[in-house]
Amino acid sequence: MEKDLMCAFCGRKKKETSIGIYICDICINIHNTKVFNKKITVNINNKKPKDIKSFLDQYVIDQEEAKKTLSVAVYNHYKRISYHDKEVEIEKSNILMIGNTGIGKTLLARSISKFLDIPFVIVDATGLTEAGYVGEDVESILTHLLQSANFNIYKAEQGIVFIDEIDKISRKVDNPSITRDVSGEGVQQALLKILEGSIVNVPPQGGRKHPEQKMITINTKNILFIASGAFEGLEKIIANRLNMSHLGYKQNIPKKVKTENILNMVISHDLRTFGLIPELIGRLPIITYLHPLNKISMKRILLEPKNSLIKQYKNLFKMDGITLEITDDGIEEIVNKALSLGLGARGLRTLCEYIFKDFMFEIDSLNNFLKLDKYIISKKINNIFK
Repeated sequence: MEKDLMCAFCGRKKKETSIGIYICDICINIHNTKVFNKKITVNINNKKPKDIKSFLDQYVIDQEEAKKTLSVAVYNHYKRISYHDKEVEIEKSNILMIGNTGIGKTLLARSISKFLDIPFVIVDATGLTEAGYVGEDVESILTHLLQSANFNIYKAEQGIVFIDEIDKISRKVDNPSITRDVSGEGVQQALLKILEGSIVNVPPQGGRKHPEQKMITINTKNILFIASGAFEGLEKIIANRLNMSHLGYKQNIPKKVKTENILNMVISHDLRTFGLIPELIGRLPIITYLHPLNKISMKRILLEPKNSLIKQYKNLFKMDGITLEITDDGIEEIVNKALSLGLGARGLRTLCEYIFKDFMFEIDSLNNFLKLDKYIISKKINNIFK
């Protein structure tokens, strides 16, 4: 009878498992873990910090200090994994990146994972809540990483997790509500365990954990966590600490500091005042700042990177047999409009999508009827930059 079916490997009955071709799901998972999850170690020996930065230079314009900091941190992290001296234990150093939207924080982390060929996942801190409340548990971060590694546990345990919008889970100091801060300080507390390095039970399909659900065990000791955020309002906190705002005589004002790069002077005390708990700050010891993009940087982003927007669009048009050209004044106008949007490099893509939309929609008729084999985009094109 069907109810008497048993696994051919372990003898478990059907009611205890999910039967499939006489092999239960538990034995399949054990088999996958032991056979397919081969132990993998990232080989960092032939990839020195200068090599990592050189690769980042192909994709990210400017941000020299941030690229240097990340290159050294990543190099030391994966060198630490292969370190086996029992007398001296090298602790893990996670990274915090601070900077406005659209200046390359995510691209930096993604490029590093591409260079090292390791699992990489981006998670949004705003969707996380304390366990037991509506939203995603913190452990779901590791579920996404496991899925990115195609459920290879050893590979996932050496991956990179990019936690975006970390500033949005700051402690709500001025919140008059008497309700629990389940998406702020509660999430920060929950993150401590996985950031530090511990063994975590992860639901393989994500969602809420419950007693009957099968779990996969992941050790976060060798997972590199990179957190990032815009930290709006942090400038005022730093300015107050530096005593830059004054009333009274000018001679009492200290040496002037360039306010556009004031975030570069951030220290742990400022982050604590902003609303991050001391324990979380301590687990993100490497802090780097990405400066805002100026007009020259935006123009370079549009043209120079290996996967620059203009190169991408030229290839898209080339696939239809059309050569795309953009004049210097056209490039200049795109950059000026993007700067006015205040979205950083993301503003460039927004404008390019708008500009090329009608051309791409009519590409078949223009090609077949007008016999055009070249498009020239310039500032003079009517209404294109409105």
